[in-house]
Amino acid sequence: MSVNDIDDSGISMPRMATVDLLPGFMLRVKWGEGPRVGRVDMVDVSPAVFGYKVYRPLRDEPLFLTGTIAEDGDAVSWGTDDLMMSADTIQSLAQESWSPAEFTDFLARMRLTQQAAAAMLGRSRRQIATYATRGPIPRVVTLACYGFESLRRDRFLSNSISQPPTVLTGSAPIEPSRSPGEPARPRQRV
Repeated sequence: MSVNDIDDSGISMPRMATVDLLPGFMLRVKWGEGPRVGRVDMVDVSPAVFGYKVYRPLRDEPLFLTGTIAEDGDAVSWGTDDLMMSADTIQSLAQESWSPAEFTDFLARMRLTQQAAAAMLGRSRRQIATYATRGPIPRVVTLACYGFESLRRDRFLSNSISQPPTVLTGSAPIEPSRSPGEPARPRQRV
């Protein structure tokens, strides 16, 4: 094998077919190749823009809006080719942000009610209903859902049980009243 030979790993690399830059540091990306091929994603790139020094100039929104697709869809470029954001970075951010349909699929896959999801995520049931119907779903919620699903899968595989456990919520059972002289019984967690 020479230095110029290309090894194909079989993993399709992300490539963008079109990119529209929108106010609020958002990109509308249509994927041309890779794991998200054919999808159109609304991607919030503010975590990269405000998290890395290299993207500091893009914090000026008028400059951000001047970006164009570059490198045959492998990146978005601003001004000269010195300032670019790769399709890999944009794809990672797209995977960390869900649409309401993806959130609803997660709830169904995990057999979670909106009430159970609210308890798990530390949100109100009304907020979960908003995520499931119109969004947006915050990045931290998406990452928490990925973690929950991974933890549940790991516990399922390590216990070798036939079905993953179901998360139940609701009010605790009402304990029968006791007489004043009777000692208190230890409570069980539900």
